[in-house]
Amino acid sequence: MSSSAMTPYPLEAGYAAPSHAPPHTEPVFVSRSRRLWVACAAALALVLFAAVAFHGFIAWRLAYPYVAPLQSNPLEAKSLAYEDIAFPSASGATMVDGWYIPAADDSARTVIFSHGYGANREESWVPMYDLAELMHGLDYNVVMFDYGYASASDKSPATGGREESQQLLSAIRYARSNGADEVVIWGFSMGAGTALQTALQTDLIDAMILDSTFLPDPEALFHNVTQLVSLPRFPSLQLLQALLPLWSGTGFGAIPYDRVLSTTYAIPIYMVHGTADSKAPLNTARLIAQTQTHPLSGEWVVENGLHEMLFRVHPDEYISRVSHFLDQVHAQRLLALAAAS
Repeated sequence: MSSSAMTPYPLEAGYAAPSHAPPHTEPVFVSRSRRLWVACAAALALVLFAAVAFHGFIAWRLAYPYVAPLQSNPLEAKSLAYEDIAFPSASGATMVDGWYIPAADDSARTVIFSHGYGANREESWVPMYDLAELMHGLDYNVVMFDYGYASASDKSPATGGREESQQLLSAIRYARSNGADEVVIWGFSMGAGTALQTALQTDLIDAMILDSTFLPDPEALFHNVTQLVSLPRFPSLQLLQALLPLWSGTGFGAIPYDRVLSTTYAIPIYMVHGTADSKAPLNTARLIAQTQTHPLSGEWVVENGLHEMLFRVHPDEYISRVSHFLDQVHAQRLLALAAAS
């Protein structure tokens, strides 16, 4: 064997001896810890995404509620002759479809029904056709129309009254242009809240009947959502407030519920509400009623009354009270016209 075979590599300048040390590796516990943190972060991100997606779906359903299609019409339901009507909202952003039921005589009085959220102009549980027949018998023209979220031809999102008030305002202008010199709005639930918002914008309303009034403030909206699905107040309320405008185009700041609660309207308002209403707080209706000073304004609080079921359960008393209110409004209107002439 040659002795050179045992000779180490020469350590010449610039030449490094080969290293036989093992490569540097992280300790096993550090590597596992890092993987655990990554897994936890991924799981947390997934949970957050699922939470946002779930609340986003709820917000979408609030903006686009399911509304059953129309099942009938005034002629089929009550043998009332009617006309199909359509007109743009006062904002011009949406179209409004409805029915006009002329009074038997050449009447200058018109009632406009403002239906509730999740329903269309028929609102069968009220039931609206019965009220249309009643008002026709009292010599009123009747306007029944769909808000945008209930429209079959030009669907638009529910906006808590922002655009709906523009749709109702356009219906009021239609009634006026059709010869009405006395216009009464009869609103139900959020349709009643929309009527109050509309009355802030116009003097073309002569009186309002408001049944089961609902104002879509964050607390009331969250309360209604939690009746369908159990949600923690935090962060669900905050998420819904943030996500709803993405679908509806309207934030809660655009809904003047504080102004509605503090306004003394110049027109007579008759409030009807039930003590067992689980959707619209009785305190809201009472606060609105107590703020009114018009001598014809009043309220009827129905013991154990449920949301929008007051006419169905107490038809005789309901009709008696509403008819008396309307008679007073009409008599005052005639006196005002006589004084003006």
